[in-house]
Amino acid sequence: MAQARPRARAKKRERAPAEPLTIGILSRKRTLYTTSRLVEAAQARGHQPLVVDTLACSLDLGQDGAHIQYQEKPLPRLDVVIPRIGASITGYGLSVVNQLDMMGVPVLNNSVPIARSRDKLRCLQLLARFGVDIPRTVLTHDRREVPRALERIGGLPAILKLLQGTQGVGVMIAHSLAEIEGILGTMKDLGQEILLQEFIHESRGRDVRALVLGDRVVAAMRRRARAGEFRSNLHRGGAGRAVSLPPAYVDAAVRATRIMGLELAGVDMLETRSGPKVMEVNSSPGFEGLEKATGLDIAGGIVEHAARFASAKATGWSRARLI
Repeated sequence: MAQARPRARAKKRERAPAEPLTIGILSRKRTLYTTSRLVEAAQARGHQPLVVDTLACSLDLGQDGAHIQYQEKPLPRLDVVIPRIGASITGYGLSVVNQLDMMGVPVLNNSVPIARSRDKLRCLQLLARFGVDIPRTVLTHDRREVPRALERIGGLPAILKLLQGTQGVGVMIAHSLAEIEGILGTMKDLGQEILLQEFIHESRGRDVRALVLGDRVVAAMRRRARAGEFRSNLHRGGAGRAVSLPPAYVDAAVRATRIMGLELAGVDMLETRSGPKVMEVNSSPGFEGLEKATGLDIAGGIVEHAARFASAKATGWSRARLI
């Protein structure tokens, strides 16, 4: 599979772009690993990065069109934007991304695809609609339906998930009907809906994260949960190792990304005897763990893709010609 360049070689092989771009990076903090690496990669390729704090943007609408004020001044001209929309600011972040799109700025991931991927149910609905293999999942509002729902997903233990959440937050495992009913009751009181999902026994606390750019998987790692934990997220203490994905996993990751309508995505898959099962599609994937596990210059790959994306938008090329 195609992969980004190793970081150790990136500076030797880079060339200044024919036309330097102003690349906007929507992010709350410049010091975040992913943000700082994107800044570094853009500068190394002769571009001008501009980190824009999403919550410092105000949106102006009128007869003269759509505009953004940033820190009480008009937002500088941007050639392309890489959005890093955290889960805690999804609503406002989507409004900013949508405004940029209305202003004619190429945005690597647009607001509608980001919203699709953030809603776990909507994401799974779309993947199921287009035949992507996913864990069996049930959403029910009636607690009396829980025993039958459990039968449909293969019984206990079962995974319970909030409709929105990242880094393993809002993901639980239940080993009894009483546990499930208690969790559902509590979440209903809090106005939260819960998905019941099949527990994949053979995954044994492991999953695969693939980073997709356009129509390519550029890096992948296998994550393993720490002892006593079923979630393999690195933020939960999991460990990651580079892996070369079989074609079926590459195809599943790219298809899931395309179905969501994303240019950049982190796709999480479970390894089963029948092949990959897609769990989640992340529209703002962090890549610190991937860069450390693989030694690849993922930030550089993202910046280069963003530059090609901006060029394609400017010339009216289709995606088929872009990749």
